[in-house]
Order: sequence, then C-alpha cells, then structure tokens
Amino acid sequence: MTDLLPDFIEPERRRGRGAGQNPPSRYDRQTAHRVDDGWDRDPDTPERTRVEIDQSRTILARNRSPDVPFDRSINPYRGCEHGCIYCFARPTHAQLGLSPGLDFETRLLAKPRAPELLAETLRRKNYDCQPIAIGTNTDPYQPVEKQWRIMRGILQVLWEHRHPVTITTKGALVTRDIDILRRMAREGLVRVTLSLTTLDSHLSRAMEPRAASPNRRVAAIKDLVRAGIPTCVGIAPVVPGLTDHEIEGLLQTAADAGADYATFISLRLPLEVSPLFQDWLKREYPDRAARVMARVREMHGGKDYDPTWHQRLRGTGVYANVIARRFELARKRLGLDRPVKELRTDLFKCPPRAGDQLSMDL
Repeated sequence: MTDLLPDFIEPERRRGRGAGQNPPSRYDRQTAHRVDDGWDRDPDTPERTRVEIDQSRTILARNRSPDVPFDRSINPYRGCEHGCIYCFARPTHAQLGLSPGLDFETRLLAKPRAPELLAETLRRKNYDCQPIAIGTNTDPYQPVEKQWRIMRGILQVLWEHRHPVTITTKGALVTRDIDILRRMAREGLVRVTLSLTTLDSHLSRAMEPRAASPNRRVAAIKDLVRAGIPTCVGIAPVVPGLTDHEIEGLLQTAADAGADYATFISLRLPLEVSPLFQDWLKREYPDRAARVMARVREMHGGKDYDPTWHQRLRGTGVYANVIARRFELARKRLGLDRPVKELRTDLFKCPPRAGDQLSMDL
C-alpha cells in the first residue's frame, strides 16, 4: 500500500508546508488512505523532510518545448522543500509514485552524483556546448542544499569546463556560491534570475513557506549585482486577484536592487496543482478565492489551465493582456527591458585529467 497521509492534513502536521492535502499519484491503480487506529504518531508533530538518493545514471534533461529559451537543464533535486503551493512541478512527483501534495515538499530525492555525471557528459566527443538551465523545475537552492551542496559541486564542474549556465531560484543561499559565480561572470558564462512573487511577507510565508523571504531575495539581488554577476528578476507567478496589483512595485524594487532585466509568468495550474491550490486558497484567503479562480479561468479559456504552446505561460484574453501591458510599460520605464547579452560557448573545454594523452600542439 502506498504510504499516504489523509487528503486532509491536520494544521500542526502541515506547519511550515504549503499543501494541505496529500492526494495519491495519478498513476496508482489503487489508492490507500492512512486511518488513525490510535497507534499512529502524535498528530501534532510537524511532518519532517526526508531525503533519499536518486539513482539516475544521466543528469541532463532535454527540452523540446518551443516556448522556453533552453534545450537542456539539470535538476539536482526531485521535489522541493520550498513548498510553493502554486508550483507547476508538483505533478512530476506522481511519476515517482509519490503525491504531488505534501510528499512533494517532504519526500525529496537528491542527486549527489550529479557533478560526476555532468563531468562525464561534458567529456563526450559529440557534446555540443549550449547554456544549461538550472532551477527550471525544482529549486537548486532549496534548504536541503545547505547540507548536500550538490549545486555547488555542479557549478565547480561547469567552471572547470568554462560551460555557460543560467540559474533560477527563490533561495538566498545562492549568495554562498558568489565566489564561483563571480569568476564565471567575468568570462560571460552565467546569468542568475531571482524569482519574486510578492513583497508581502505574510502572503509569501503562506504561499511559499520555506522559500527565502522577499527581503532576503532582494538582498540577494543586491549581493549578486555588487559581485558583478548579471542578475534578472522573474515575477513568477503573477497570481490574478492576489498578487497582480504588485507588478509595478516588484519591478521598482528589482530595479532599485540593481537587476538589469525582468520577465514574468502568469499562474498556471496543471493537473494536481489546481485542486491543491484551490484548497490552499479557500483555507488562507476565503474572501478572495472565487475572484482569483474566476480570473485564472478567464485567462485560460474558461479552464483552470490551458497547456497550449505560447499561451500557457501568460494566458490569453483581456485580463491577461492588461497584465502583460502593465508589465511591459513598467519594465520599459525602469530600464529592465534592455537586450540581454548572450552567454559565451566558445570558451568550453575539458580540463586535463590523469591518464589523458598529451597534446602534440606547440
């Protein structure tokens, strides 16, 4: 039987978590629910984070989506302790036989061999160097990275190979690696995007409970910029009826912090994310729940989510167009729309290692 919590999770057990439910994997033929028989653990004990080893033998994930600007990515972790209730990556946990709900935040898989696997991949004769995107699915700087240090190992390998990388994160822990990022930035090999959703600390704590606070993310932008690291801000996601009124304020804050570019993505609710988000919304903001979902459906053709290419990230219709127009006007006014310099690929080389044949070049 699958080790699942009840659909409804007691407040104390989900303290510091985003999801209030733990629905079964959609791939399960049978579902199971844990029943309190009086021998279970204390229901007031908060759910702990458990980390297992991911035994994957490859590290690069290939992407063929026509509406994203990268063709390869790395995910050091599966699942994300940040617990963002809106996270579009939650459904991927069902592929592991785990729940996209609380399991996604508490039952993580780490890839400690990622740096080793990456080095092997980069040394292949047919490898074609193009920027690797990290943080496009789950966050490489989520809290467990402080202990596992997988992302730092990956960065070290990328630097040794002079390989370009883009990083997206909500984690202020990114500043720990400024020493490597600074060296990469001097060679035109890195760009970092800090994701900002809201400046409201109460809303942030409820919506993305273990991500860095808005103030810490803004401070991280300042630290990265002072170190000479190209830094972008991503307003992601814009939640209609809940955070969309902050667009101009978020962009102003990013510009004041020194960010040189800005992007945005509207809320998207694929598969299990929709019921999890709606449950959270009714629990945390019952007075706004109906309005928020009405706006979401208006932006997705009457549905909770429309996966159509080139529409899924921003939506369609009048309200979606208003959000996009506001963003573009503010971005242009603040100088956050300047062309971004492409990362260099011409510096890529494999460092020598013991046993390599010596070059005959003079």
